[in-house]
Amino acid sequence: MSKLRKVQELREKSNEELIEILNELEAELFQLRKTIESGGQVDKPGRVRHIRKMRARILTILRERGIKL
Repeated sequence: MSKLRKVQELREKSNEELIEILNELEAELFQLRKTIESGGQVDKPGRVRHIRKMRARILTILRERGIKL
């Protein structure tokens, strides 16, 4: 699935759905960072980068819609 298609799918979601996804991503990112800080290994190291980019995309969409968090 291309990035363009993912962004289009995000744009079709409602503000509430985007905020819910954002909260889930932040919780997952927190857990991954906690694991890394404690010296543990992560199954998918690229997941942190992916989550950060998805979070930025969602925040951008929300800000375009005039919603500030």
